Amino acid sequence: MKGTRAALRYAKAVLSLAKDSNKEADVNKSMLLIAETIDENKELEAVLNSPVIKVDHKIKVLQAIFTEAIDQISLGVIGLLGENKRLPLLSMVAKQYTISFDHDKLIDVAKVTTAVPLTTELKDKVLAKIKELTGHAASLENVVNPDIIGGFVLRVGDIQYDASISNNLNELKRQFDNSHFVAKI
Repeated sequence: MKGTRAALRYAKAVLSLAKDSNKEADVNKSMLLIAETIDENKELEAVLNSPVIKVDHKIKVLQAIFTEAIDQISLGVIGLLGENKRLPLLSMVAKQYTISFDHDKLIDVAKVTTAVPLTTELKDKVLAKIKELTGHAASLENVVNPDIIGGFVLRVGDIQYDASISNNLNELKRQFDNSHFVAKI
């Protein structure tokens, strides 16, 4: 994807600045909010990507949205990206910052695939179980895939646990295919 390397460089520079200020956790919260807001609002994403809208107008829009909600370092990132005419990278920079922050703090990223979205209570239980199994904290990413019918598929690092109904049905199908079942009609 275009701009990924630049986004990673900006994210690492922001993480370094945040570490120097001992505010990396605050910046991470701000970056999560920025990425989530841009991903949920396609109009905002269109404004950031528009070559017709002037950069100073884009910065004013972002400041109006985020001034009260994010820290000063993150506001500075918006200004810096605006000066360098790189505002379309803001969402990618925010996501890359979070990835770098998690890697720096030894926080695993757990990917849970379910047929329906997870509730907050269930997310908390899954995170507690991951911490118990791995000994590390984890951030949770929920992917909804109705094809698994029910249950869940959990991936943490290189470990995968498949407790989906579709997997159970496929296993049952393999057992019938491999058996010497002879129909008596």
